[in-house]
Formats: sequence, C-alpha cells, structure tokens
Amino acid sequence: MGRGRVELKRIENKINRQVTFAKRRNGLLKKAYELSVLCDAEVALIIFSNRGKLYEFCSSSSMIKTLERYQKCNYGAPEPNVSSREAALELSSRQEYLKLKARYDALQRSQRNLLGEDLGPLSSKELESLEKQLDSSLKLIRSTRTQYMLDQLNDLQRKEHLLNEANKTLKQRLVEGYQVNSLQLNPNATEDVGYGRQQVHHQPHGDAFFHPLDCEPTLQIGMSFTLPPPPVFTGENYHIWVVKMKTYLQAHDLWSVVENDAKSPPLRANPTVA
Repeated sequence: MGRGRVELKRIENKINRQVTFAKRRNGLLKKAYELSVLCDAEVALIIFSNRGKLYEFCSSSSMIKTLERYQKCNYGAPEPNVSSREAALELSSRQEYLKLKARYDALQRSQRNLLGEDLGPLSSKELESLEKQLDSSLKLIRSTRTQYMLDQLNDLQRKEHLLNEANKTLKQRLVEGYQVNSLQLNPNATEDVGYGRQQVHHQPHGDAFFHPLDCEPTLQIGMSFTLPPPPVFTGENYHIWVVKMKTYLQAHDLWSVVENDAKSPPLRANPTVA
C-alpha cells in the first residue's frame, strides 16, 4: 500500500520542525548545485531560518554579481509609459532649476555692479542703465529723508506754538497778579496802569518784586499752569507779607524772574498806607 499525500502546513512541534528544515534545506542546496552543474546555469539560493540564520549557495564566484545581474534584468527596463513620464518630469525640473540659477546669477551680478564691482565687462548701454538706476534710487532716498525732516520740523513747530501759548498765558496771569497787588498797595494808581504794564509811583522801599516782567517766564514742561493766588497785602505787617510773597514766588520758580526784572528804583522799606 502506497504512502498517502502529506498535507502542507506548519509543523507545530518545534523539534520536528527544526529537523525537517535541516533535511529540506540540505536537499534544496543539493538540487541547486546539481542544476548549476548539469545545466550550466547561474544559480543563487538564499535561505533564512525562523531564527534569522542565513544559508546561501551561489554557482558563480560572487553572490553580489548575481544579484546585480538580477536587478538589471528586473528593474533595468521599466515600462515605457512610466519611463516617459519620469523623463518628462526630470526634464521640467532641470529646466526650472536652470532658470532659477540664471536668475540668481543675474541678481548677484547686479548687486555687485551696484556696489561698483565687476564693471569692466559692461557695455556703455548697461553702464548708462546702471547710472539711471542709481540716480533713481538716490532721488527716492533723498525724498524719503526730506519728508522725514519735514515731519520732524512740523512736529517741532507745533510744540513751539503750544509752548508759546502756554508762555503767554502764564505771563498774562503773572502781570494780572502784580496789578492786583499794586492796586491793593496804592488804590490811587489806577490811572497809571497801562495795557500789559503798570507805572508805579510812591512805592515803598524794600524787595523789588513789584515791577512787571520784560522777559519771558520759564515754562516748566509737565507742570500745571494754574497758580494759586498770591498772598494779599492788607496794609499791616508789611515785612511779614514780604516774606510770604518771596516764599510764594520761590515755591513757583518765579523769584529769579522777579530778580532779573528788578531794574527800576527800589521800593521803600517802610510803606505809608493811606
């Protein structure tokens, strides 16, 4: 009775599997050798066990040469459509690269020419074009610089106008304060008061701070222009009032202005109040 057909499936027993692998591996290597000898064929056999161990046979002198020959036969002649598409894509990419490279070289050359370098190979027309380009750039730079300076000038003029207005307001308030004090000291001096300046007669001697200002008072940026009212002279304790007035002027940075303006005859030290 003959042997039945063996079913091809994975051998579950590990030992039996290893024994079968060794027998069949040796048989396969023997068959490959016989094929190469009997038929003069170039045979290459590569086997990896389940543990990753390599077994190989090659009828030629080098396995690498056989593998290279295999790759040339399998991948050396691709399909015509695929080859044409790849060739077209490669040609397009190369043309784009050459175009970008030419533009880059032109920009580099133009930059060197603008810096005054490599001017020898340029023709007269190219030099003339370069000169026009430089003139246009200089005009644009000068125009931008001029506009920047004009903007700064306008800003400074605006600030100057604001400072002058504040200066006039402060001077007017100071003059009005001196006029009020003068009227309180000498009620009969109303007819001597002029526009923006008063003529003081029969003033008592003392600290000379009753004269109107001829100079611009100093404007302190960032401070309020509203001044508190000065101390009022009531006709008694003149020296105490002088000290209070001097302290008031010093506290508001006005004492130096009064000292610089004190050029008329000094006041009397002991006023006679009517």
